[in-house]
Amino acid sequence: MNRRASAADFAAAQRVAHLGTETVFAVSSEAAALAVQGKTIYPFHLGDLNIATPENIVEASLRAIRDGKTTYCPNAGIPQLRDALAEDVSRARGLDYTAGNVSVQPGGKPVIAKFLLTLMDPGDEVLYPNPGFPIYDSLIGFFGGVAVPYTYAEGSDRFHLDLDGIARQITPRTRLLILNDLHNPTAAECTPVELERIAELVLEHDLLVLSDEAYFDVRFAGASRSLASLPGMRERCVILYTFSKKYAMTGWRLGAAIGPKPIIDVITTLNVNIESCPNHFVQYGAVAALTEDQSGPREMMATLKGRRDVALGILNATPGINCLTPETTFYLYPNVTGAVKSTGCDGHESFRRLVLDATGVSFCTRLHFGHALEGEDQYYLRLAYSGVSTAQIQEGLGKLKTLIESYN
Repeated sequence: MNRRASAADFAAAQRVAHLGTETVFAVSSEAAALAVQGKTIYPFHLGDLNIATPENIVEASLRAIRDGKTTYCPNAGIPQLRDALAEDVSRARGLDYTAGNVSVQPGGKPVIAKFLLTLMDPGDEVLYPNPGFPIYDSLIGFFGGVAVPYTYAEGSDRFHLDLDGIARQITPRTRLLILNDLHNPTAAECTPVELERIAELVLEHDLLVLSDEAYFDVRFAGASRSLASLPGMRERCVILYTFSKKYAMTGWRLGAAIGPKPIIDVITTLNVNIESCPNHFVQYGAVAALTEDQSGPREMMATLKGRRDVALGILNATPGINCLTPETTFYLYPNVTGAVKSTGCDGHESFRRLVLDATGVSFCTRLHFGHALEGEDQYYLRLAYSGVSTAQIQEGLGKLKTLIESYN
């Protein structure tokens, strides 16, 4: 007699043992459970936005639905969006991309995955930032590569890229470099000198680069720079573009890979194999985002700047906490070493739990963005202020300040 096998009778593929996760969602679930129990939660943990997608984007997408744009579309995305992306990215970076350099994706994470699938063989070494977006490390290992971390160091006014550390860790097996300029979680951005040194290393060691530019347009002062704009880098960089941050479209799941056509062609073939094509009607909203009124993004940045400034004021008035002032992203990365020690906590997690239980302030710590590296002796939090109102920031971080002061 045949019997139907249960899931317990099957072993997962060996590669699954190397698959990580994004632990911020575990923090989110924990906070949500406390909220259900009636506790007031101040959600600084998730880099989502509580700001509405601009109305012109919404209307363009609804119009596309009514016009029947609910079918399959070209595997690389609709021509109108590929043209608009090529023009927008080229103008901002001083480059000359065309639609052939663009493959539209269902978000930013697929760009990471398809970049690795296209260019990394099992055993290849990939340099990635730690602390950094945890999906880099997860997917490198899952696809059979060797994840090699590099890091950032806190200076008096900004976080510095550890260029010497990158150079030391390059070996004959190093194939790829992942650079997240305008960095999650530290909000660091490379100086021109740092970008030039990275370009030198890339050329010297024949590397290819994923330039994760998710926050390229999320800034309060100055202008962003792209590694792809430097001599010799256009041919070696794949830019990760996402609509999530600039246009408050996190749940729309839309992004793009932009780079050398031979690489982009393979990425589009992966589209065929994995999703067939990006969501059709959403792309018309993205065309409107790129080509129409930009007052929505400007208003969003003004709102975020106000939140940043309020949060910075409270954090830097709290004993044992020091926070640099970033001009990019919507994250703060305060050094809380003094506060951790004054409260008698023995590390990141015990401090996180103490604050959450006592105040309802929910955040991620440095350890949610990669394992601690040798020699680390400071404690950091990542506070996302994109999903909390100014009033919530004042109330929640005010409670945090009061808690820390009670130990002093």
